Amino acid sequence: MKNAITDGSGDSMIFTATLLSSKRITPESSREEVRQLVFRTDNLYFDSKVGTCIRVLAPGQYGNTYHPRLYSIADSDQTGEGAQFEICVCRCFYVDEASGEEYGGVASNYLCDLKPGSTIKFSGPVGYPFLAPENPNADLLMIGMGTGIAPFRGLIRMIYQQHGGWKGKVRLFHGARTGLESLYMNEANNDIGNYIDQPTFKAFQAVSPRPAFNAPIALDRALEQNAAEVWEIMNSADSRVYVAGMKQMLDMIARAMENIAGSADAWAAKRKELADAGRWLEVLY
Repeated sequence: MKNAITDGSGDSMIFTATLLSSKRITPESSREEVRQLVFRTDNLYFDSKVGTCIRVLAPGQYGNTYHPRLYSIADSDQTGEGAQFEICVCRCFYVDEASGEEYGGVASNYLCDLKPGSTIKFSGPVGYPFLAPENPNADLLMIGMGTGIAPFRGLIRMIYQQHGGWKGKVRLFHGARTGLESLYMNEANNDIGNYIDQPTFKAFQAVSPRPAFNAPIALDRALEQNAAEVWEIMNSADSRVYVAGMKQMLDMIARAMENIAGSADAWAAKRKELADAGRWLEVLY
C-alpha cells in the first residue's frame, strides 16, 4: 500500500543529532516507561515532518555495526539552521524462548538511557508525513496504540494552533494498557486534554479490561461503540484516516471495521478506496 510504511533496510544519508532533553511521560507508578526525547540536528539536508519516521541506528550487536529501528516524529521545528524533532520511546523487554531470561530491547534501552548532550546516528525521513488536508472542513480520524499516539499530538496541535481551529470533526482513538499509560492523556501529561474544549474534537481511550493479566487492549470495542460516527467520517468527502502503532493493531482495526462496514468485502473495498485516494495513512512498527 503506497501510504503505509514499515521498518526495513535501505538507509540513505546518515545524520547525527544531539539529545536536548529526555522526559518520562508515564507516571513512576506505571509498569511502562515511555520517554519523550527531543533532538537537534544542524544538518540542513534532513527534512523533518510530523508523522514521518527516522531510522535510529543504535549500536549493533554480534558483529553488526548498527541495530536500526524506526521511530515516528511526534513534533518538529524546522529552521534555516537545522531541525529540532521529538520522538516517543517505550523501554521494551523480551523473554528468550530458549533460556527464559528477560533481556532489554537494544534500541529502546539505548535511547531511554541517553543523557542530554549525547549524540545518535539516524537516517530518514521514511514514509509519508501526517499532514492535515487543505480543507478545514475535512473530518479527521486518528487511531493509535501505545507510542503510536505521538505523531497525533503534533498533528492536533498543528490544526488547532497553526490553522487557527478546525471545522471538521477530529476524532482520536488511543489504546493503552491502563489509563495511566494513555500517553499525553494522563494526569502528569495531559497535552491533548488542552483541546478537549474545542467543539470539533473528541478523544476516546481504549484500555485493557484486565491490565494485570495482559488482556488485549479493547481498541476494536471503542471503535464499534462509535460505529455510526466512525463510518460517517470514513465516507465523508476529503476525510483522512491516520493509523499509528504496532503492526498487530491492524488486525484489531480490521475486525472492528468489518463489523461496522457490514462485511469483510465491504471494508476491504472502503480501505482500498481511501488508500488509493491518499486518505488512509499508516505508520507501523
